[in-house]
Amino acid sequence: MATAAAALQMAVPAARRNTFFAGTPEIYFAKAIDNSRLVKVEDPRRNRDMKQFGTALAILFMLVFTYAWQHLRAIEYGYQIESAKRELNNLTEMNRALRLEDASLRDPERIDVMARRMGLVPPDPGQVIHMDSAAVDSNAPVMARVEPAMVIGRH
Repeated sequence: MATAAAALQMAVPAARRNTFFAGTPEIYFAKAIDNSRLVKVEDPRRNRDMKQFGTALAILFMLVFTYAWQHLRAIEYGYQIESAKRELNNLTEMNRALRLEDASLRDPERIDVMARRMGLVPPDPGQVIHMDSAAVDSNAPVMARVEPAMVIGRH
């Protein structure tokens, strides 16, 4: 008989075997609650506490915000300083290169060699007029001269 019951139990699907309900069913009832006649009573102590809490929170926020702003500005200034140092190094190197180029271009030997290649010859005596000489010959040609002028006014 036990074997017959076991065979019968295996033949019945699992969904049909679990037909017994163990426990009590949960039942919910909807109840309408009318709170329209309720009036909230102001609590002065709670209001004061909330104002103090809000003020403390605002001060804390301002302190944190100020700290973060200072920190970010310090980082930004660091980047600006590094950029300025890099630019200074680049400009110093460029200045050194330009001074070297200037010195090589002003070399009298180089200028003489280039002038001879272009077919230029040294000047003959008397062809060169020195403008910065202190002794000015009155018969010598003058390039430019400033002389006082008399201005006659209109009447």
